[in-house]
Amino acid sequence: MSDVLSVQDLVVVYSDGTKAVNGIDFAVNEGEVFGFLGPNGAGKSTTIKVLTTLLRRTSGKVSVLGMDLDKNQKEIRTQIGVEAQETVVDGDLTGRENMILQGNLHQMKGKELDDRVDELLRLVELSDVANKRAAFYSGGMKKRLDLASSLVHRPKLLFLDEPTTGLDPQSRATIWKHLSKLNKEEGISIFLTTQYLEEADKLCGRLSIIDHGQIVTSGTPSELKADIGADAIALSVEGFEGANGKSEKAKQVLEGIPGIANIMSSDDGLTVYAKNASTLVPEIVRAFDASGLKLSSISLSRPSLDDVFMKHTGHRIRAEELVKPPSRMMGRWGRGRR
Repeated sequence: MSDVLSVQDLVVVYSDGTKAVNGIDFAVNEGEVFGFLGPNGAGKSTTIKVLTTLLRRTSGKVSVLGMDLDKNQKEIRTQIGVEAQETVVDGDLTGRENMILQGNLHQMKGKELDDRVDELLRLVELSDVANKRAAFYSGGMKKRLDLASSLVHRPKLLFLDEPTTGLDPQSRATIWKHLSKLNKEEGISIFLTTQYLEEADKLCGRLSIIDHGQIVTSGTPSELKADIGADAIALSVEGFEGANGKSEKAKQVLEGIPGIANIMSSDDGLTVYAKNASTLVPEIVRAFDASGLKLSSISLSRPSLDDVFMKHTGHRIRAEELVKPPSRMMGRWGRGRR
């Protein structure tokens, strides 16, 4: 299976000295969905801007669809699709007119364009409202229109920068369904960034976890979770605040219980990892009672991507809902180009 995207030692340093991306390496295989999972400020959007020719890198080597990023920018733009965090929809135009405009920007016209627009409107379930002004679409409908617009010219590689941020769970699930269908039925390779654990777990065949501009681990969701090697027990202790006396005492209590493999601290409590963790829960409760510490909650779970993130970064990922102001369509190469 060939690579549609290859990145080697990518570095991006902004003019103020901020190193947004710090020497990352990864590749995306043809036909797969590959993801970057990380919090805001991790370097996800910066990476996508570089890969889609919108931002100059400081150093490193990038190949997109077998083409050199420096020598073939024009050709690359004709063969990739991009959906940015901010929805690029003109509210004064109908859904169909928005898509026709995108097709015109890619030199498409006539029956070829009309047929493609109809096909995509059916795919994202917007045929019934295709002739309504996009200003009256819901947030989820605008996202689906934006996705369809990025596909008009039949791209071979689709870049999605946090495609469901700000959407309600139902709209998010609808977008996931359409993306899975695109990947499986049209064979489109997809590179997406996300801060949502469930999104990465559901959509990505492989993913890299990125934090502070660096990739900390990579693999399939199943491989990454299996690497934890233990179940997770999350504990909340009354009066637990960072590194105060109670938190240290709680750690000491847990360290005295045989079978616990690892103890991790977070802002709201402790997480311990152990094989056959269910058998340890009663013992943990008894040990805390005997020490005079009061548990406000205790829960047991199988390893998740959040546990993987915590293992490799020392903190949990917290998705932030970002609602950006609406903007008029300027073309997918009209903003932020450098």
